[in-house]
Amino acid sequence: MTDAEMKVQTGTDQEIFLSEVIGRRVTGRKKIGKLSDLVIQETEPLPQVTHIVVSRPFGHHQLLIPIDRVSAIGSQGVQVAVESPDAFEQDPAAGAVLLKDYVLDKKVIDVDDKEVEMVYDVRLVRRNGVVYVTDVDTSRFGLLRRIGLKWLATYIYAHGEGMDEEMISWRFIQPLPSTITGFRGNVKLKVLKETLEKIHPMDLADILEELDPDQRVMIFSELETETASDALEEIEPNVQRELVSSLSRDRVVQLIDEMTPGQAADLLSVLPHTEANELLELLDTVNARKIRAILEKQEETILNYATMNCLMVPPDKTAEQVRVEYQTAARGMDVVMYLYIVDSDQHLIGVLDIKELLVAGDEALMREIMIPEVIALTPESTLKEAYTLFERYNLRALPMVDGEDRLLGVIPFRDIMNLKHNFLE
Repeated sequence: MTDAEMKVQTGTDQEIFLSEVIGRRVTGRKKIGKLSDLVIQETEPLPQVTHIVVSRPFGHHQLLIPIDRVSAIGSQGVQVAVESPDAFEQDPAAGAVLLKDYVLDKKVIDVDDKEVEMVYDVRLVRRNGVVYVTDVDTSRFGLLRRIGLKWLATYIYAHGEGMDEEMISWRFIQPLPSTITGFRGNVKLKVLKETLEKIHPMDLADILEELDPDQRVMIFSELETETASDALEEIEPNVQRELVSSLSRDRVVQLIDEMTPGQAADLLSVLPHTEANELLELLDTVNARKIRAILEKQEETILNYATMNCLMVPPDKTAEQVRVEYQTAARGMDVVMYLYIVDSDQHLIGVLDIKELLVAGDEALMREIMIPEVIALTPESTLKEAYTLFERYNLRALPMVDGEDRLLGVIPFRDIMNLKHNFLE
């Protein structure tokens, strides 16, 4: 049976949504309790529900009732054929997969648009007494159904107001375990996909944090260096420590080389002192000096936070020329949201927000659309001064210039505002 064959057939199949049965009354000869979860087992081609979990009033142990004892299940409640409920007092077996606890609200990676989505609901189909798990619902329709507003979702959908009711078939969903087969622990779902490279670093960090250590290392090891470095910056400190400790020294050095000095210092600050020093010894001398200065707070000037990985363009280029070149030029850059307009001697004469570039006329010259009054730092500026400017002007990067206005580098917003060190006290 394929998932296509599992479409609801009127009169023979019953469509069930998990959100509509969880919490419903479970009744035998009298009220027994409330449905709290469903236990599923991986079978081909679709998982099957094996038991229902029934919660009971305080002082009574929960029940684990086989699905073949369930005579009816739906939004109106659950009917079971049991003589003595106490005979079913039992907890799910270790390793059992609980559909509500392990699947609802888990993130999935959509194979079509590479976006991280949330499972709001699960669709099941009951056929010939067997309950199959057929789809997960990540749509707004599913969200409204989940919070009890199905009537509103149905109204919007019926009136063609853009409500999405699409499902992701379970055949695209598989657990993300340490060996890529079978369930292990608290299930993290993913839709089969070709690459993780398109996921935003913050979302990727969230995914990695939720995995067990073996899973995390396995997935992280598959990432390209730039993607891995970006994700590592966003991961929580305790997980950073675990990941760094599990990687080879050469691999960690590669990742640090992709970071700005401020980001690298932020990472190394969460590691044991001995481990951080060992890594610093393996880095480029100039880069290591900057990072050490930040870590050891030998200097409070801004110079060590500057990066030259920014976009510099001459004043006589047209907006069309810069737009055409932007995608290639921006690769590997630390600051891509601003263009810094410089002359042949590297004097900074203006700055342009990327948003302004996108709406500028094709023939507009950089000198015509740039902002000439540039807010800039000097090598003598302190971290506190940079912090103040970022807060006051809501900028995402600040250029640093010398006494003759030559561009010496750019300070990214995140390197100052998101420091985990207490340099700004």
